[in-house]
Amino acid sequence: MKTILIWILLLSWCGTAGALTIEISEGVEGALPIAVVPFGWQGTGPGPGEDLAAIVRADLHRSGRFETLGEKDMLARPHDLSQVDFRDWRVLGMDNLVVGQISPNGPGGYLVRFQLLDVYRGEQLAGFSVPTTDSDLRATAHQISDILYEKLLGQRGAFSTRIAYIASVPQPGGKPKVELHVADADGYNAQVIVSSKDPLMSPAWSPDGKRLAYVSFEQGRPAVYVQELLTGRRQQVAAYQGINGAPAWSPDGRRLALTLSKDGNPDIYVLDLASRRLTQLTRHFGIDTEPAWSPDGRYIVFTSDRGGGPQIYRMAASGGDAKRVTFENAYNARASYSPDGKALALTTRVNGHYRIGLLDLESRELRVLSRGNLDESPSFAPNGSMITYASKEGDRGMLEAVSADGRVRQRLAVSAGEVREPAWSPYNR
Repeated sequence: MKTILIWILLLSWCGTAGALTIEISEGVEGALPIAVVPFGWQGTGPGPGEDLAAIVRADLHRSGRFETLGEKDMLARPHDLSQVDFRDWRVLGMDNLVVGQISPNGPGGYLVRFQLLDVYRGEQLAGFSVPTTDSDLRATAHQISDILYEKLLGQRGAFSTRIAYIASVPQPGGKPKVELHVADADGYNAQVIVSSKDPLMSPAWSPDGKRLAYVSFEQGRPAVYVQELLTGRRQQVAAYQGINGAPAWSPDGRRLALTLSKDGNPDIYVLDLASRRLTQLTRHFGIDTEPAWSPDGRYIVFTSDRGGGPQIYRMAASGGDAKRVTFENAYNARASYSPDGKALALTTRVNGHYRIGLLDLESRELRVLSRGNLDESPSFAPNGSMITYASKEGDRGMLEAVSADGRVRQRLAVSAGEVREPAWSPYNR
């Protein structure tokens, strides 16, 4: 078992990567019907280069919580409440309607006005004005989606967040490059953060969303780096003898929990990033790896085979005894906390298949959420509504997502090749 766990920790792969696309494969029965009418352009010339309403429709549809009306099925194209005949939308079975318009706002700028309407009451629920620029139009559309999601469902949206993942890029006649990418939550605007001919692993977001920690083998052995996304500046923070892996940020952003084997056996350590002080938390003959902090910073969970097989254990972040928290199924690994700290997403083995499970920490109930044969690396959206994870279809690696209640499913795929190890960003601070 030690050999298996070490192999998992150091695993690397090759493939080909293209554009990340996201499609919903299963939604909630009884999703809210909503129409988002194309926004009107109030200026001269061709207008903005993005269709904001189409982006908002795609966001809401992708959440699985809304049944969006296609543009071709709309009976009218109002841009303001004064132009709306609510009978047009009642006959189509719409509960809500979004109308808006875009006007010039200084050199290279726009002002986006939109209104959320209750079709059956015939009244406005909310109205907003958002200044933006041509380069920020997609971000503005995601902001609008977040506003609509929260107004109608009572939960903060996560459309303006990002996803980090590992991909590989084919090279003509040579070995593929491995890259760390960051993309918007809808798969657009993918950017290469790191590119290497050697393996990259375990991306982890800082709590403020401004830095990524990850493992690189560029020096011929694993080392942990922290990189600023805005400047590209990075620093090596752990390059001890043996394994340096599985970085996890503390909620205050000042420390990293790590797996190190510098003294021979893989154990959990905490590294203070300012002082570089290293504190060893576990001291066991078993393999301890894959740490994750609780949102309040009081606890760390980790994977260990100290009981004979991989299971999840929890201990105080300051050290002390570790207590086992998973007992159902013979294999449980790679746990991460829900944003409210009440549950763990993890990889569990069920009838020979590796799937994503959700463990309620109070009731100890373990629910299986995914349906694949090799699902791993779960990561929560910052509002706790969805969990993204890596999956396999045949020999092809892809990313998928499932809602925390198991009713909404998405597939995040590339046009060719593989992606893996997703990490959903926090909300920007």
